[in-house]
This record gives sequence, C-alpha cells and structure tokens, in this order.
Amino acid sequence: MGRGRHHCGCGGGGGGGGGWAGSAGRPRPLLLAHPPPVAAGRAVRRWRDRSPPAPSREPGTGTAGGWPLPQPQAMACSLKDELLCSICLSIYQDPVSFGCEHYFCRRCITEHWVRQEPQGTRDCPECRRTFTEPTLAPSLKLANIVERYSAFPLDAILGAQRSPFPCKDHEKVKLFCLTDRAVVCFFCDEPAVHEQHQVTNVDDAFEELQRELKEQLQGLQESERGHTEALHLLKRQLAETKSSAKSLRVTIGEAFERLHRLLRERQKAMLEELEADTARTLTDIEQKIQRYSQQLRKVQEGSQILQERLAEADKHVFLAGVASLSERLKGKIHETNLTYEDFPTSKYMGPLQYTIWKSLFQDIHPVPAALTLDPGTAHHRLILSDDCTIVAYGNLHPQPLQDSPKRFDVEVSVLGSEAFGGGVHYWEVVVSEKTQWMIGLAHEAVTRKGSIQIQPSRGFYCIVMHDGNQYSACTEPWTRLNVKSKLEKVGVFLDYDKGLLIFYNADDMSWLYTFRERFPGKLCSYFSPGQSHANGKNVQPLRINTVRI
Repeated sequence: MGRGRHHCGCGGGGGGGGGWAGSAGRPRPLLLAHPPPVAAGRAVRRWRDRSPPAPSREPGTGTAGGWPLPQPQAMACSLKDELLCSICLSIYQDPVSFGCEHYFCRRCITEHWVRQEPQGTRDCPECRRTFTEPTLAPSLKLANIVERYSAFPLDAILGAQRSPFPCKDHEKVKLFCLTDRAVVCFFCDEPAVHEQHQVTNVDDAFEELQRELKEQLQGLQESERGHTEALHLLKRQLAETKSSAKSLRVTIGEAFERLHRLLRERQKAMLEELEADTARTLTDIEQKIQRYSQQLRKVQEGSQILQERLAEADKHVFLAGVASLSERLKGKIHETNLTYEDFPTSKYMGPLQYTIWKSLFQDIHPVPAALTLDPGTAHHRLILSDDCTIVAYGNLHPQPLQDSPKRFDVEVSVLGSEAFGGGVHYWEVVVSEKTQWMIGLAHEAVTRKGSIQIQPSRGFYCIVMHDGNQYSACTEPWTRLNVKSKLEKVGVFLDYDKGLLIFYNADDMSWLYTFRERFPGKLCSYFSPGQSHANGKNVQPLRINTVRI
C-alpha cells in the first residue's frame, strides 16, 4: 500500500507506448476496456513516466494540474492515489491480497487470473511474482480506510477552488472518448464506462473533431446556400405566378368579353333584322287587308244591286233596268287573286347556334391557318397529296427527286411551306390510326442533312408518339406526356411574340405541353409520319386539318 504511487499531478503526453493513441496523422481510435492487468499497471507507469517535470512548490503543498495546492488538498489528493486499484484505476472495491504486499479489487484480480492459463501459476500485476493457487485474503483495515475516505466530504476541500482544467481533481486530461464525445479523466472515470469505445488523445481528438465539425459546417453552409437559392427561386416563382395569374385573368376576361360583345352584336343585328322583316311583312299584310276590305264592300254593293234586280218579278221592269246594270256594277267586281310572301321563319330557325358560330368565325383569332407542305423539303420516301396537305411514308422505291440543301436526306420529315416570324397562329393535324409520328415547329434554317437530334437546342420544338401508345415532348431528356386516351387530332398554337408553343388534344382542347422559348428566327411547321411497316402498322398518313367555314 505504501508504494509511493502518487498519481495526483501526473501528466500524460501523446505518442509513446502504452497503446492509448497514435500521435501522427488521423487519430487512431482505441478500445478502452478492462485491459490485461499487467498492461494496466504499465499504462499507469508509462503515463507517469511521460509526465512533465512538476513545477516547484513549497514544502507541504501538492499539485493539481501543475497548480500548487494547499496542504489539506494535497494530502487528500495523495491519499486518494494510495486507494486506487492499479488494474481498474478506481478506488478499491472489496480489497484483497494474496502473499505479496500489493492490494487489488477482488473482482479485478479474479478477472485478471481468468485470462491466464487454467492450470498455470498466478502472478501479481505489480511485482510480477508468481503464486501457485494463491488464496485471496480480504484486508479489513484497508476496506475501513476506503469506507471512511468515501464518506469524507472531499468536495468541500478539493472543490473549493475551481480548476481551469476539465477535471478539478487532477491535471489536464489527456484522453477523449469519440463515442461519448466527452473527455476522459484517467483517474476519475470508471474504465467500464468507456468499455469498447473509441478513445484517443486530446490533441488527435481536437484535430479530428475540428476536421469533422468543419466538414459539417461546410455541409451546412452549402445547404444554406442551396436553401437560400431555392427560397429565392420560389419567391420569384411566387411573384411570377401571381403576375401571370393576374395577366391571364385579364386575358381570359378580354377574350370572353370579346365573344360576349360579338354575341351581343350578333344578337342585336339578328333582332333588328327580325324586327325589319316583321314590320315589312305586317305592313304588306295590313295594306292588303285594307285593299281587300275596300274591294269587299264594293263586291257586296254589286251583289246587293244584282239581288235587287233579280228580285223584280215584272218582266218589263226587269228588262228595262238591265241596261243600267253594267254602269252600276262598274268597279264593283274584283277577282280574288291574293299573293303574299310567307314570314321568313326559317331564316331564324334551323341550326341557329351553328349559323351564329359561322358568322362569328371571321372575328375569331387566330383563324386556323391554311397550311400546306413544302415538297422541296420532303424526304424522298415521303409521298405528298396533290394539295400538299397529306403526307405518308412510301414503302416502294425512293422517289426520283432532285436533291437540294432544303431536303431532308435521313430524317423522314417535311416542313410547311409558310414561315412564321410573328403573330398568333393555330392549326390542327389528324394523327388517328397511327403508332408513330412527330409534329411541331422547326427553325427555318435547321440542318436537313444526316441524322438529327430533334430537340430545342437543335432548333426543333416537337411532340412525338412512340412505342405505339406513348407520347413525349422532345426536350432534353424527353418529357413523358400525361395523355388519357389515344390522340386523334392535335392542335398546335403558336404565339411567336410571347415565345409560346402549345400543343392540345384538338378534340376537347385539353392541354398537352408548352414550350417557352425566345425564337431567334422564322419558324416552319414540322411533320414526320414515321416509317410504316410491312405488317400494316403506321401506314396511315398525317393530314393537316383544314377548317372550312
């Protein structure tokens, strides 16, 4: 017990032996468990051996972390050092001895011997003496000292002055548990607390955690930049959405107001026309009624004259008055030859809504464009109708067409004959009974030779049907379209000045896709019917739907 194992004030440097941690490069984690007893004893000594020279102090004082302690604190600290088990480095629990003058916790020495050969001798971790089947003898006196020491209020003595180091009882700690993220005091902490944990020296732990926290900080800063940028984009999108919605409300209101105005104008014109027809017909009828009423009175007068003459029974008197009858009946006899025009009800009946729609069509914008195909751009496998509104893929030999820079030589495509450099335009393309096609717009100056990537960066703005029943926008990469049923007719709307190209299902005008671009030059409509197959698939042509009013 009196071996002079003064641990209070000892220091422990990095590097060196003892198996605690490496001193160069990335920290080498250690497993702080119940070490073999010999190693534990050596570790204590190695730590003590590496301690820097103790600072000079007055007689009767101790040190804690290199700082002078008053005599009571020094004595308490020195006493505690004498009560530490050299295996577990904690105050004795049930101290025992077995033939030499060294003491250990009963559990510690028992576990130490369990690790040795089952039938071999037993040694002392301190002096290395060996014993054959030693008997563990309890030390009641030492146990009493430990009990009294543990019951003594040392905190009032040792804790009276706060140490600038993490451990107020001992010098600046040298170990750090990476698992618990806590400093480890060689004397205060129970080894079992950090059993199987990653423990390294403070210097390496400092570098490791500095590096780790810097990486976390870098990640947080990148995340902060990402979130800041995302918030900026979202706020800008929020403002743009509100602005767009406000503008669209005005546009929709103006469009419907125009239609309402046109309808009101058509309604007013039709009612005025009805009133005119009604007035004309009524005037004609009233005039005829007046005329026929006058004629009727004269006819009735003539009839009265004739009846009176016929009522004369005397033949001589009857015959004497006959000569004057002609003069009296003059202007009394009129033929009933009534002719009149029927009221034009059919003019205001029939398909009234269709009639109104036709009359409105001349005021609707945009009017569907009367597009035609440009034969000079058509691939030699494509067959065009005489009016250049229908295109189909021909399985026969290529047509003997003259090659030109305008003609597609690989892509089975054709452009429209009209180029759009501004304004608003709309047209429809019939795509029924096909399994493959591509339609849209292309820059007037796109490449026509060789294999071409159909995408906006190459000057093409198209949608495509592929794989029999799939629809996509030819973006980079393609964007799958949400189409509920097979398309029969596609509407294409171009607002050149606003940079909008919108595709619709022309049967119900449901939206398909929108390209938003700044068009650098004139645009031509683009058509590709795709290749037809010998099994009869995709043989139907593409047809420009000409709306005739």
